Amino acid sequence: MSKYSLGFFAGALVGAAAGTIIGILVAPRSGAETRAMAADMANDAWDNAVDMYERGTESVRSAVDDFGPMVDAKTDQLRAKVDLARERMDQLRESLNDAVSSATPAADVVVETVVDPVAADTEAPAEA
Repeated sequence: MSKYSLGFFAGALVGAAAGTIIGILVAPRSGAETRAMAADMANDAWDNAVDMYERGTESVRSAVDDFGPMVDAKTDQLRAKVDLARERMDQLRESLNDAVSSATPAADVVVETVVDPVAADTEAPAEA
């Protein structure tokens, strides 16, 4: 080691010792009081973290509870639309089968248009 390294380490050691002595002499509280204050601050921080966690889980739980019925309603609407489409396809199939069996030209087959009340409520009106 060089003499500069020894001087640095000696100075650091003397400075640390001086700082410790001055800190003990000037400290406004005893060590037990300071440790008790630090423990209280740590307990308060822990309690705040637990409260924040509980509030967060409650808000997530309520959001999930609100989301479930909305998904169920949309599923029911979709199921109704699928059932209506199946009925319309069955009607069309029957009409085409009747037309084929009676030898009516396919161009003369009339397909009824059924208005879906659920879709009529949700779709925007058509522009002219």
